[in-house]
Amino acid sequence: MRHHRPVARGTALCNASLAGTEAPAYADRVRRLGLRAFYCLYDLIPITYPEYCRPGAKDACARRIATMAASGSGLIVNSEVTVRDLAEYAHKAKLTLPPVEVIPLGSTPLPPAGAKPAVDLPYFVTIGTIEARKNHLMLLNVWRRMLDTVPPEVVPRLVVIGQRGWECEQVIDFLERSRRLRGFVVETGRCDDAELSTYLHHAQALLFPSFAEGYGLPLVEALACNTPVIASSLDVFREIAGEVPDYLDPIDGTGWLRTILEYSRASSQLRARQQGRMVGFKAPSWSDHFAKAATFLAR
Repeated sequence: MRHHRPVARGTALCNASLAGTEAPAYADRVRRLGLRAFYCLYDLIPITYPEYCRPGAKDACARRIATMAASGSGLIVNSEVTVRDLAEYAHKAKLTLPPVEVIPLGSTPLPPAGAKPAVDLPYFVTIGTIEARKNHLMLLNVWRRMLDTVPPEVVPRLVVIGQRGWECEQVIDFLERSRRLRGFVVETGRCDDAELSTYLHHAQALLFPSFAEGYGLPLVEALACNTPVIASSLDVFREIAGEVPDYLDPIDGTGWLRTILEYSRASSQLRARQQGRMVGFKAPSWSDHFAKAATFLAR
């Protein structure tokens, strides 16, 4: 935390990125300057699922939460699931938390979709950094199994949108070395809003098989584009989207294969039923997010 001019005591500090909060001196400096600090917490995955994170991420997350507890005037979190995880952790760590407010992240409307995507129909998309927690490996095994069990002309395409992350060597091996998947799986590391809109609009569904999430913005974006979603049966997804998506266990490869093949059919009744459930879904807006945040800060 830098400052280059005198700051009046009682000034509000809003740290949405949590930059610097892992430093032990951060809370002391907030108190010394007399600031009213507000923090945004998006998940506790490094603590609740350290096996999916880089070494050291768990300790860094614990230090950030200790800073928030010691110096915060308020915390903004993105879901009730994050509140639950935070409360459980704070109880175990014997931390006293400042007031906490749940304010879902907003979704910026995507631009109009292009007339046709860059891949053959039908296809599915999955969006997110390639890392173990996102469960890309299961999807690639599903596609490999499809190619071994049904005629190639029946197998849909899979578009993988997201940059390569960490500890994902097996997924990268599939993407780079599997001749069987070539032509059926397309990797797109970077994607602007117009391309994303086009990919989502023409997809049979978004596939979201994560093992853990603090929120799930791709789910919101897909439903806002009237694109069905097949997702892991996570509490946070049900909090965001209710019973609109079709939910599956993230390790149920056979279930995912069966559902994907059903959704790829032009006359899929399963897909049509979800489209019916999507009517009336309203994505959270950024204007609502900031209005609620302003009210919380003022209070």
